[in-house]
Amino acid sequence: MELRVIGCHGGETPKHRTSSFILDERLAIDAGALTSGLEVAEQVKLEGVLVSHAHLDHVRDLATLADNRCQTACPPLVIAGTRETLRVLRTHFFNNELWPDFAAIPSIGQPTVRYLELEPEQPTEVAGCIVRAVHVSHTIDSAGFVVETRDGAIGYSGDTGPTERLWQVLEAQKNLRALLMEVSFPNREQRLATVSGHHTPRTLREDLLKLQRPQDLPTLLYHIKPVFQAEVERECARLEGVSLEVLKLGDHFVL
Repeated sequence: MELRVIGCHGGETPKHRTSSFILDERLAIDAGALTSGLEVAEQVKLEGVLVSHAHLDHVRDLATLADNRCQTACPPLVIAGTRETLRVLRTHFFNNELWPDFAAIPSIGQPTVRYLELEPEQPTEVAGCIVRAVHVSHTIDSAGFVVETRDGAIGYSGDTGPTERLWQVLEAQKNLRALLMEVSFPNREQRLATVSGHHTPRTLREDLLKLQRPQDLPTLLYHIKPVFQAEVERECARLEGVSLEVLKLGDHFVL
């Protein structure tokens, strides 16, 4: 299983891009930087995108990705998410006002995108992978994912603060190779993290310790706010009993 980091930050500058990851060149997880970080030839190879929730930094490049793919002969792109996330995308994003409805372009019979609802915790095939969506704790409907390939599985937190069910699902997963986990603010900004549904290093460690052996699970950190990047990295480096690595643009892992 190959994992590429296209975007991994909680904000954008010329040196920071928002959440986007690719598994085996076929399946994207979130779409904050899929067109700003990929050439068109790479964009058209994608078969599906898992959307954790409908906040703009996780969905915005669905717009330009659909536009680019509409001009090629590639098959429809599967956009997979929970019922509420897909409702928001249809109502407020691909609504023929903010952006064209690419589920009906070029035609309803030959659309550019196709929506796939993920029933929470029910295994669903997306782009050759088995995916389970697990509700997490954010300010809107938000899901983490467990994604299984023939080589193993990874966990993805989505945007979340302290949560419970995700850790129970991850603990029961036998072939887990790595966890992509959000952390956004330094400890001194705990109030802001709490009201916005995100982690600080302190709450991140508390959640990771819900696993029996978190020190054995490579935990790849994303979503740090650019303003706090250095501070959060220092605080994460001091955490004990866990195995953490802060992601960088262009990172490539074979898991």
